[in-house]
Amino acid sequence: MNKIMKGAMVASVAVLGLSLAACESKKEEAAETTADAVEATTDATADAIDSTAADMSGEAKDMMNDKADAVRASGNTEADAIRDKAEKTN
Repeated sequence: MNKIMKGAMVASVAVLGLSLAACESKKEEAAETTADAVEATTDATADAIDSTAADMSGEAKDMMNDKADAVRASGNTEADAIRDKAEKTN
């Protein structure tokens, strides 16, 4: 009888753990989707800046390339913050 009770307790804890994990994963999935969108948007913006820079030369081109790099870095930082926040709230 004790083995049956232990087995039932283990099964109950496992089910509870899986349902909590499912909740957390939905929040994390939503955060991941948002973070991916932020990265995609900033990458597209940076790509547009790079395209503009391709038609330039000298210091102006360097400045535009630096701006594109800064936009990408900003997007990555923001996306990482979104992911980190989602992990901490779970």
